[in-house]
Amino acid sequence: MSAGCVVLLGAGPGDPDLVTVRGAEALRRADVVVYDSLVARELLDLAPPHAERIHVGRRGHEDPIRTQREIHELLVARARAGQRVVRLKGGDPFVFGRGGEEASACREAGVRYEVIPGVSSVLAGPAFAGIPLTDRRYAASFAVVTGHRDESRPWTTVRWDRLATAVDTIVVLMGMRNLARIAETLIAAGRPAETPAAVVMDAATSRQRVVTGPLAEIATRAQQAGLHAPAVVVIGDVVQLHETLAWFETAPLFGRRVLVTRPAAQAGALASLLRAAGAEPVCVPMLQIVATPHGPGVDDALAAIDAYDAILLTSTNAVAPLAARLAAAGRAIDALPARIFCVGPATAAAARQAGFRAPLAPTGRHDAESLLALLHEQLEPAGRRFLFARGEPAGDVLPEGLRAAGARVDEAVLYRSGPAPVDESELRAALLRGDLDVLTFTSAATARRFAACLDEPARRAARACVIGALGAPTAAALAELGLPATAQAARADLRALIDALAEPVAAGGPTR
Repeated sequence: MSAGCVVLLGAGPGDPDLVTVRGAEALRRADVVVYDSLVARELLDLAPPHAERIHVGRRGHEDPIRTQREIHELLVARARAGQRVVRLKGGDPFVFGRGGEEASACREAGVRYEVIPGVSSVLAGPAFAGIPLTDRRYAASFAVVTGHRDESRPWTTVRWDRLATAVDTIVVLMGMRNLARIAETLIAAGRPAETPAAVVMDAATSRQRVVTGPLAEIATRAQQAGLHAPAVVVIGDVVQLHETLAWFETAPLFGRRVLVTRPAAQAGALASLLRAAGAEPVCVPMLQIVATPHGPGVDDALAAIDAYDAILLTSTNAVAPLAARLAAAGRAIDALPARIFCVGPATAAAARQAGFRAPLAPTGRHDAESLLALLHEQLEPAGRRFLFARGEPAGDVLPEGLRAAGARVDEAVLYRSGPAPVDESELRAALLRGDLDVLTFTSAATARRFAACLDEPARRAARACVIGALGAPTAAALAELGLPATAQAARADLRALIDALAEPVAAGGPTR
């Protein structure tokens, strides 16, 4: 066998956060990602920049980009060339995903392969609609079938006559084109026409829609509502629970398209929280962060690292470059004599993950003033030596406050932030089309960069959106720019921003 291999990876049903931890790690180590149409694009971003991304899928009944045989040949050829190939498939690769065929092709070619299961839409579709497949009150069994297994023999491959009364709950994948005929066949075979049924479209995304009705009417109702593939059909008494157990579509930001303006490296955390709240994040970074390993003060600080009483971190952006420089200098990060102080819990979590020992952060507000107060509480600054690991530009509240208290503060510039490239015409067009419901800003700099992209019509459109600000400085900058915040987080963390957005949205904020 060659050194290459094929990883058959299930991407889950729609929300990229549902990929498994092992699956995400496989993507981070990929040389090639061969993916289908329904895969969330955010998962492709997990692969290294050098990794080749090859689209081979299709949506619904569209013609395939490549035949299955061509996909087999592609996987085998790349693995034989010594590459680590991730075959990224929606749902689970072994549940109507043709993963078995691809595994067999690898086995026959002598190519090493592994399978990483994914969350199948069989489970996720009903779950995100609040429909348990089994419930002691209604169902003790379920079956999963395809509504379109073989294009040449769509009705002879599933024994619908036996299936109709064999189990309590029936789940049908890829059945939208034949839904009316499926229902008629099941009813003719003994399934009561009044059996509750549901169609769940675009499960686990902000576009999710659910239609319910009696089995005899479900195809008509789904068609009238405009539902289409990809969708999961659930047939059985458990569908009755949808009305009381539906949870995702009642999420506080469900269905809203939310602009995320944070730098690309920081956008993921906010995007995940937005998806959990039912929103669709639209990431358009306004700033980019660039590490500056030879920035002012860095070499002197590293040479004197054991002389510091404390290291101050006011952004997650400072953590990785500082850890990298210390590691390159051969220093054990968890053995530094200096205490570690962070501006907030997110920065503290990043520091802890990087190996810094016992980082502390303020428990109330998360800003420079609160960190300064914590330092006065934990250390008497007078006569102490502090390292302020910062970016450029940076505020002077913290270093000047410590110097005024008699401390020595050395500043090491580890990164710089500057404007990110933005397709300004497309951003303005999206605002004018009403494609964005909510705009979020986590710093004054992102707000200023966003405002600089606008003309007057786009500015008016932006003011019609719900505008969320993280922290008072960001809200003040938005007000100065003529884009007053509709919602301001009560504290400087991302969950507080989500909570703040929920109220104006619930009060009548825009929806698509």
